[in-house]
Amino acid sequence: MSTKRQERIRADDGHEFSGHLELPSEGSGPGLIVVQEIFGITDYVKGVCTRLAALGYVAMAPDLYARIEPGIDHDEREADSLGKAFAAMQRLDVPRAVDDTVAALAHLRTLPEVTGHRAGIIGFCLGGGIAYFTAAKAEPDVAVCYYGSAIPGALELAPSIHCPILFHFGEADEYISAEQRAAVGAAFAETPGAELHLYPGAHHAFDNHNAAMFHHAEAAARAWERTVAFLRRELPV
Repeated sequence: MSTKRQERIRADDGHEFSGHLELPSEGSGPGLIVVQEIFGITDYVKGVCTRLAALGYVAMAPDLYARIEPGIDHDEREADSLGKAFAAMQRLDVPRAVDDTVAALAHLRTLPEVTGHRAGIIGFCLGGGIAYFTAAKAEPDVAVCYYGSAIPGALELAPSIHCPILFHFGEADEYISAEQRAAVGAAFAETPGAELHLYPGAHHAFDNHNAAMFHHAEAAARAWERTVAFLRRELPV
């Protein structure tokens, strides 16, 4: 059973925002920032923190919508959630959100429960792109990017990423084309510690079990297995 609490994080401009943090049963471990989807800090995002805490990681999901409105949570199980989530995303200042994620990563590394100040980042959907941008800017120990649609348009940042990085894409993703996925693979083909995996039949956001329109159980399970193996190897507990 993980221990949960709210952290207060201060950005470089003085803005303060919260982070949902979960500790492993051991009480300490390496840190992982969990970057939200467009729906906000939902039960699904908190559930990712719980999964990671069960593996022995100190997991924290920063509220990147806090500059718009703290605590945005558009439940993916509700019929109108996608429209509301897109509206929130359109109001998001992505470069500022990246800076806030960098601040969250720095904050996580200062916590006494984070062993050796080691901390990485994992992001989903919107968060997959933000995790990528953060990896290029802040030197996390590892990065895991689930279907970040912003990544193919920012491959000039690839040489700035020095940590091990893992990419997951669904082959039926309507937001990221086959050509774009191939471009990501080509950009990282010679990069040590980089992995890219594709999932037949899986659409965007296939890991989100609360979003029936997207969830693909087989792809989600396989991607999680690969994520766990990657973390065990590159950020061992």
